Amino acid sequence: MGCTASIPETQEDVTVVPLSQKQPVTVKNPPLEVQTKPEESRIIADKKVDDAPLLVPEVPGSLPSDSVILFVLGGPGSGKGTQCDRIKAKYSGVVHLSAGDLLRAEVDSGSVVGTKCAELMKEGKLVPMHVTITLLKNAMIQSGGRIFLIDGFPRALDQGAEFEKSIMPCHSVLFFDCPEEEMEKRLLKRGETSGRADDNAETIRKRFKTFLTQSLPVKDHYLSQGKCHVISSVPAPDEVFVEVQKVLDDVL
Repeated sequence: MGCTASIPETQEDVTVVPLSQKQPVTVKNPPLEVQTKPEESRIIADKKVDDAPLLVPEVPGSLPSDSVILFVLGGPGSGKGTQCDRIKAKYSGVVHLSAGDLLRAEVDSGSVVGTKCAELMKEGKLVPMHVTITLLKNAMIQSGGRIFLIDGFPRALDQGAEFEKSIMPCHSVLFFDCPEEEMEKRLLKRGETSGRADDNAETIRKRFKTFLTQSLPVKDHYLSQGKCHVISSVPAPDEVFVEVQKVLDDVL
């Protein structure tokens, strides 16, 4: 037996008029299911990951109240790590912590935090400061040390302020000054053997841009406090270290 029906485009009651009846009969529609395409589900899932806060678990313990913190700053390729190795070898009890090395270790761990940090580092951008600060604090506590060289941190004014608020103020700052052309030459040479993803020309230039806009104001801030010692890192490492010792002999 035939009938006619009007089919709506949205979820509403459907009115069916059987040919044998004069009055229409209303039939309730079943609930419509909203189908999500697989690619839409992936985008939604990725957005949830992107929006999720990057949290690093804190280790138990605290730092000695008489801890001495030295920030070691300079552009990428300025020789910070080289000088930190010399400082550690000469002055006993010094703990050298590289913010970059700690971040790369987190990336290598394959954690959610590490994966997101890898994306930021590849773009030459700064990792969220609470991630770096927590990684540093954990490493400081676990080292059991009292004198700390914090290599490559802070890279922005707000990072320094938050570190000193949540951990303790720094005692002094070593800033290694080097022309951009020289730093680029050093980084490209290092990239031939380092295997680091950020030792390539494109990322290096992004890192320089970040350094100029965000990190140089850090130097000026600590200069105004009388805490920053600017040392040229253009000469040979041994010559640079002579100047470093002139500063640290009065501190350590």
